[in-house]
Amino acid sequence: MRFQDRRQAGQQLAARLMEWSADGDLVDPLVLALPRGGVPVAAEVADALGAPLDILVARKIGVPGHPETGIGAIVGDDPPVFDRRAVQMLGLSEDKLGPDVARERTELHRRERQYRGERSAPHIEGRTVIVVDDGLATGATARAALRHLRRRGPARLILAVPVGAPKSAAEMRSEADDVICLHQPRDFHAVGLWYADFDQVGDEEVVRTLHEHGAAAGRG
Repeated sequence: MRFQDRRQAGQQLAARLMEWSADGDLVDPLVLALPRGGVPVAAEVADALGAPLDILVARKIGVPGHPETGIGAIVGDDPPVFDRRAVQMLGLSEDKLGPDVARERTELHRRERQYRGERSAPHIEGRTVIVVDDGLATGATARAALRHLRRRGPARLILAVPVGAPKSAAEMRSEADDVICLHQPRDFHAVGLWYADFDQVGDEEVVRTLHEHGAAAGRG
């Protein structure tokens, strides 16, 4: 399975979730995108479910010199969530990664200000919260996001992605109440390989999509 683009992937993900909605399994749903790549996917899901769309900004902590390989992640002002085994295997420590964490936290807050402005974060407690991204590689950002949300008391926490590494998808089942991952190829390698069009999503598209869905005006 290879998706044409993020919007088509979102439509297929939405079709799966619509089955749950038809059975009455999604009570008071809220769709939270992990920006930036998760936003176009999540927009399709929110539209199909008639649910509000918002964001949760998470930042990956990469291996020094290889930033695309995630060994941890942060959300808000939460402490970083690290893959401790990977950190030890690479001969690193949380102290050594401190500058990387600080840099990513600065970028995280910049994006929160740009995307959210003065609007407060949406209410989570007692709701069905569906966390959406365009794919699941190491699972670092998803893990940090799910743990952050779990502390805020959702009634049900769902992770929904079009494609992901089988090992990561299995690991996320201990973090979320439900995990939907449409395609789990053995030869996963990278999220972008499973999209014909995987152009980068810009800040402008994120802001525009949120505005179109009412989030920029304080919805949620």
